[in-house]
Amino acid sequence: MGVWEKMHSGELYDPMDSAFEEEHSRFMELLWQYNHTLPGEQRKRDELLRRMCAQVGEGCFIEAPFRANWGGKYLRLGDKVYANYNLTLVDDTWITIGSYTMIGPNVTIATACHPTEPELRRRNLQYNRPVTIGENVWIGAGAILLPGVTIGDDSVIGAGSVVTKDIPAGVVAVGNPCKVLRKLSGEI
Repeated sequence: MGVWEKMHSGELYDPMDSAFEEEHSRFMELLWQYNHTLPGEQRKRDELLRRMCAQVGEGCFIEAPFRANWGGKYLRLGDKVYANYNLTLVDDTWITIGSYTMIGPNVTIATACHPTEPELRRRNLQYNRPVTIGENVWIGAGAILLPGVTIGDDSVIGAGSVVTKDIPAGVVAVGNPCKVLRKLSGEI
């Protein structure tokens, strides 16, 4: 299995492999361009986002600055996804964000894992786990989503939460580690 396949298989690989250099540089340049657009250049931002990301639905908006290890190369967005300032993605494998999802400022979504075994870390190895966020999810400011988690449709993740395990659909979940507080009740 080649290094590109290992990125998405959960296998250990060297993220500094020279095979990544040219493609990584290209996506980092696109991200730099995105972050240096003027506020009134929304059409240019839309075009850049579509060049950067694997999938972009209609009406998506990511506020600059936006940070991503791979410049969004492994990001899939549904329709009308909104992300506030300082979205940080460790997008070394797939991050999927469903339609109508809102992401507060300073949110981090990570897919990369480093081995606990010291010798493997010395060899600079990592493995990746995808993150999936359902439709109509609200992720509060400063939340951190760790590798491999799934958040179900319509759920709310409280500000500052650290999501270490899957969160079901239709709940409010908060804390570190993030836990279900209650089911949605229809209140504002």
